[in-house]
Amino acid sequence: MDLVIRSYHGHLSGVYCLALHPTLDVLLTGGRDSVCRVWDIRIQRQSFALSGHESTVCSVFTRPTDPQVVTGSHDTTIKFWDLRYEKTMTTLTHHKKSVRAMALHPKENAFASASADNTKKFSLPKGEFCHNMLIWFWDWKSGHSFQQSETIAQPGSLESDAGIYAACYDQTGSRLVTCEADKTIKMWKEDENATPETHLVNFKPPKGIIRSF
Repeated sequence: MDLVIRSYHGHLSGVYCLALHPTLDVLLTGGRDSVCRVWDIRIQRQSFALSGHESTVCSVFTRPTDPQVVTGSHDTTIKFWDLRYEKTMTTLTHHKKSVRAMALHPKENAFASASADNTKKFSLPKGEFCHNMLIWFWDWKSGHSFQQSETIAQPGSLESDAGIYAACYDQTGSRLVTCEADKTIKMWKEDENATPETHLVNFKPPKGIIRSF
């Protein structure tokens, strides 16, 4: 049986996201109180709070180098934070709607952010905008959509319930798992019967771009 061994109190409302720093004994949490709180996990106490967002902080990731903390908020902005000075380094205002999720690339100095308007790619550490991406399957380097798949809401659900809130691949990279508005969690696999004729890919990457999927 799992047991709670520590509780951290300080948020004034629901906690929406969290991340552990890769090199420091620090836990970061974002909440509906518009704040990203920094906790010292060794002493179970809040070290300080990163304030500046005007609405819910619903996504956060951390890095060992600057910017060490990146937050996304329902106020449509993404903020880069300097942990040493406890202040904002940069604010990105490219999204027009709430920033719901972000994903740091495992190898490149870049990340993607997702909003109801679109998905965007930014470079690190400065946060330069690279390009937009809708919610399909994308070539990371060029932003080209090479496949589109539509989910079907379960029987009895409304058409509006055919929405995907989050997705991730398993460790093998062969299965995609999605959580959806129709109350389901779905697992996807590659269509073994697909051919270049049935799933045509008209891929013309920009010069110098290497196809990476």
